[in-house]
Amino acid sequence: MAAAHGLTVLRPGMLASVQDLGRPGHRQLGICPGGALDTLALTLANRLVGNDDGAAGLELTMGNCELRFETATRIAITGDDFGAALDGVPLWACWSVPVAAGQVLRLSGANHSPSKKGLRSWLAVAGGIDVPPVLGSRSTDLKAGFGGHQGRALRKGDRLLLGPSALDARQLAARPFGVRAPEAAPRGHADPVDDATVLRVLPGPEFEQFTAASLEALWRDPWRITPQSNRMGSRLEGFELKRRRAFDMLSSAVIPGTIQVPPSGQPIILMGDAQTTGGYPRIGVVIQADLWKLAQAPLGGWLRLEQVDAAAALSALQQRRRYLAQVAQGLASAGWRVAAQNPVEGARSHAD
Repeated sequence: MAAAHGLTVLRPGMLASVQDLGRPGHRQLGICPGGALDTLALTLANRLVGNDDGAAGLELTMGNCELRFETATRIAITGDDFGAALDGVPLWACWSVPVAAGQVLRLSGANHSPSKKGLRSWLAVAGGIDVPPVLGSRSTDLKAGFGGHQGRALRKGDRLLLGPSALDARQLAARPFGVRAPEAAPRGHADPVDDATVLRVLPGPEFEQFTAASLEALWRDPWRITPQSNRMGSRLEGFELKRRRAFDMLSSAVIPGTIQVPPSGQPIILMGDAQTTGGYPRIGVVIQADLWKLAQAPLGGWLRLEQVDAAAALSALQQRRRYLAQVAQGLASAGWRVAAQNPVEGARSHAD
């Protein structure tokens, strides 16, 4: 079956791009894994519309976007709440919803509700966004300018194709249903620091190079996410971290989650589009199971870092996989199509 003209971008918002689970395995070429910054959210959305886990969807930043569907299909939105509505009817996150040709999906801005602040949402459409794969992935590498839709962020008027859906006509038109969203940090407290997202962190290779006061502050103090953050990294503001002795370092490998400390002493947590090597000391690394929380943490929001060991990191990853397995089991018991678990899950830290 040929790909169908699936949707038209009426308004892209701050930043919208085609993303899948990324392209691991090319770091020796200087190519970052990229992909959805919250692979958990995209995997969940894909399962809700009957796609394989690795199907391409849309990553939408801070809402303010509009999409018109040109064919009957099925969609699911996961991630942060931006007041999504289909022809004015509110949509809940983590729900699978049928869509008729001509209907318009609108996401409000980040400030549509003072108690619900976020940064990104992920949209899956039955059949997946059909763009040519590059190096085994349909993800957009915005920095290098390849993959996705013409290697760039989406613009007004862009028309995206959909791949053939594995769902039959009955399933495409089935009544809306939803699943339990992954547990996230509570939001809405009077004091924004009380809304801080907790990220679990392993000490990094240069952890011991920092002063005792810096290491104490790393775990004790809250960290604010600055507006200079992007898909390459989240820049934090707080206590000035200092090394015991300053000296130049050779560039070393870095991965998503690596916490680098530049000369300013203000840490940067690397994200999916970050470089593959860096010359700043690595004080820690956010565990893989918590990177999705960082992807959804709002600009200006607060983080707290919690030290854990390798056993705790592995346990958290297993808990994340159990959650996805429970979702798959529930969907399968209801007669919904669930693809086999995609081997890309977890590949960023193990195979890349």
